[in-house]
Amino acid sequence: MHGLGNDFIILDARESGLEMNAARAVKLANRQRGVGCDQLIVMRTSENSDVFMEIWNTDGSRVGACGNATRCVGRLLLDETGANSVSIQTDAGDLSAVAAGSDISVNMGHAATGWQEIPLVRKADTVAVDYTKGPLSAPGCVNMGNPHAVFIVDDADAVDLERWGGEIETDPFFPERANVSVVSISNGIIRQRVWERGAGITEACGSAACASVVAATRRGLINHKATVRLDGGDLQVEWLADGSVQMTGPTTFVFSGEVAL
Repeated sequence: MHGLGNDFIILDARESGLEMNAARAVKLANRQRGVGCDQLIVMRTSENSDVFMEIWNTDGSRVGACGNATRCVGRLLLDETGANSVSIQTDAGDLSAVAAGSDISVNMGHAATGWQEIPLVRKADTVAVDYTKGPLSAPGCVNMGNPHAVFIVDDADAVDLERWGGEIETDPFFPERANVSVVSISNGIIRQRVWERGAGITEACGSAACASVVAATRRGLINHKATVRLDGGDLQVEWLADGSVQMTGPTTFVFSGEVAL
C-alpha cells in the first residue's frame, strides 16, 4: 500500500507470529532484489487495541511512528471489521483511525516540544533552535512519536535536500537522529519536502506533516491547521486544542501476495 507515494510492505502476523529483524527488513525493503518499500510494517495482535503496528525502516532500524502507514493499516482494519473507528497500538503510543469519506483520518497523538523529548543534545528553544547546517538554520523541533527538525525557508523546492538531509539526520546534535523537513508557507498551504530518518527522501511523511503544522503554528505563521503539500500529494492537518494532531489523507492498495521466509 501507499499513502501519497510513501509506500509500505504490510505483513499480517496476527496469526502467524512472524519473526522480524533488521536483516530481514533490509532484504524485503530492497527495491532491486525485493518488492521494495519506504517502511516495512508488521501487524500483530494487541491486548488493548485492535492491532499492534510494528515499523521498520529500509536500513533495518525500528521506529515508533509513521502517519501514512497508520492510515493504511487503519484502512485495512476499517474494511475488515466494518467498524466506525479502530485503535492502533505503536511503540510511540495508541492511535485511532476513522473513515473520512474516501480518506482516512488518524489522530497521531500528542506533539511533544520539550528539548529532552525531541531529543536534542542540549537545552534549546525548540520554536527556533540555535542550529545551522549549510544553508539551513533555526529549525522548529517536534516529536510526533519520532524526532523532527522543520526548517522554514523561502522556497522548499530550491533546497538541496539530497545534500543536507543525511548530514542533519545523523548530526550528533540529534541523539536519536532526526527526520528533516524543509517547508515554505503561502496562503495557508505548507509546501514540504522530507528526508525521512532511515529511509532518505520520501514522497510523503505523515508524522513530518504533523510536525510542520506544529512548528509553523508555534512560529506564528499559521493558525493550527493547514493543507500540507508533499511531493506525493496533499494532507489536511490540524493541531487540536488537546495537544494532539489530526491528519487526514488518502490511502492506496497496490497489490497483495505471498513471500517465502
